[in-house]
Amino acid sequence: MSTDTISPVKEKPKAKPKWLRVKLPTGKKYTELRSLVDKYDLHTICTSGSCPNMGECWSEGTATFMILGNVCTRSCGFCGVKTGRPETVDWDEPEKVARSIKIMGIKHAVVTSVDRDDLKDMGSIIWAETVKAIRRMNPETTLETLVPDFQGNERNIDRIVEVMPEVVSHNMETVRRLTREVRIQAKYDRSLEVLRYLKQQGVNRTKSGIMLGLGEQEDEVIQTLHDLRSVDVDVVTIGQYLQPSKKHLPVKQFITPDQFKKYEAIGLDLGFRHVESSALVRSSYKAHKHID
Repeated sequence: MSTDTISPVKEKPKAKPKWLRVKLPTGKKYTELRSLVDKYDLHTICTSGSCPNMGECWSEGTATFMILGNVCTRSCGFCGVKTGRPETVDWDEPEKVARSIKIMGIKHAVVTSVDRDDLKDMGSIIWAETVKAIRRMNPETTLETLVPDFQGNERNIDRIVEVMPEVVSHNMETVRRLTREVRIQAKYDRSLEVLRYLKQQGVNRTKSGIMLGLGEQEDEVIQTLHDLRSVDVDVVTIGQYLQPSKKHLPVKQFITPDQFKKYEAIGLDLGFRHVESSALVRSSYKAHKHID
């Protein structure tokens, strides 16, 4: 009997289809913002995350800023943000973000953050102070806050409600069955309850997003859309998951443009005010339109 062992065959990464090709960013507005970001060393997740829509969004005067550092306390299988022990909170950050928005002349700002489960308030105080600073320094700029779940703590969520951004977003990221694998410390029902609570407390426009290509089935995606409408979410974004590195979850499938169109039609039939559904869609894609 042979004692030879058979090494497992590693699955080769799937080749990207032609519809995922991205045009290089161009245009006067993009060039101006790119120059300002470089000159003042401004931090946007557009650049640090190499967003494929950066040129389009910047040309329309929209940019996304990340607060509370760049180290997350959670280790989600899809996310390229570093995991570990975050740095001390920078209490000057709200003013810095507000000043960056003013320098860049941003018309619509999206603010997001890492998860800060290490903090008693989970970062909600800095969140509120950032919105206040942006309002004070940029009174004409509209705002979307893409918030974490704050572990479902209502007092922390209330701090976001009290400063009333035009849009408050919290992403489901994936379908119920895959949540434990994809998001690890997050919970599907807790995210739904956060979205429900935001609407119940008077937030005018709520929003969520999911990624496809992680092994979900069509009926699971449709059920997630139903779940989001059941808590009165207004806007949903649906995009293709792309593997940030070899350490992250692999892409199981590249969703076709026709399938994205099908999900868009289903979402609109369900009553969402806006549905952004295509391969390159990200959470803040066409965000300025979602306040209309």
